[in-house]
Amino acid sequence: MKKWFAVIGNPISHSLSPFMHEAWLKESNIDASYIPILVEEGKLEEAVKGLKLLGCSGWNVTVPYKKEIIPFLDEIDDSAKGIGAVNTVVKSEDNRFIGYNTDGLGFIQSLGPIPSKPLVLLLGAGGASRGIAHALKQSGISNIFIANRTHANAERLVNDLKIGQAIELQEAEGRLYDFDIIIQTTPQGMKNQENTLPIHLHKIKEHAIVADIVYNPLVTPFLEEATKYNVRTINGLGMLVHQGAIAFSYWNGIKPNSDKMVERLTEQLGGNYVNR
Repeated sequence: MKKWFAVIGNPISHSLSPFMHEAWLKESNIDASYIPILVEEGKLEEAVKGLKLLGCSGWNVTVPYKKEIIPFLDEIDDSAKGIGAVNTVVKSEDNRFIGYNTDGLGFIQSLGPIPSKPLVLLLGAGGASRGIAHALKQSGISNIFIANRTHANAERLVNDLKIGQAIELQEAEGRLYDFDIIIQTTPQGMKNQENTLPIHLHKIKEHAIVADIVYNPLVTPFLEEATKYNVRTINGLGMLVHQGAIAFSYWNGIKPNSDKMVERLTEQLGGNYVNR
């Protein structure tokens, strides 16, 4: 029986995952397909039952179902337990469906070389920030400060993960020169979203790493501002590709070419931006 994989969410038409995974399947000579599936509100349980019944070999989960899907799976890996969200479902050899989260590790891999014992500033306290903070902790990075528009949400994240410290955005901006890595995890900068900066970067440390998990547009207002300074900038395309590559390896036992895919998706998005 031909294998097939999917990505579920709502909305789903914007997803780059089908392009990415179909290309990897072809490059790896794997006879399988990967399709996007729109799951209407209130229909997630039915959708999961349908995926199992129809023999789906594994699927990705995107917004808004990363938390909601957990009760409908047979098991949750530690990577998902620590975050409280699933973005990848793997069918085991004994037909159990296990939830993983590859987002945070995908982001870590997209960073490339980083300083020893870096001081990290996370902007935002939502699901993406949670996943990245958990992955940073798992990789041995504990000097993490989390700043969010609603300070209570930053405090909650710190308490949940038992890591780092919550600070006000104003304080984060005032001591920006302390941080080696600044990570923007909010939707600000996405197309059709508000384009105000979460903080200003004029006090940034030279040679710091500035990352924005948004990949459309390739250059967000936050990254555009960062390019005015002598820093290394990273957009969200690497995180998308690396987390997808981890999922692909879980499903097929093969690690695909991530660097080549970043280049292909950059072209797909009509840009020539290169992380620097």
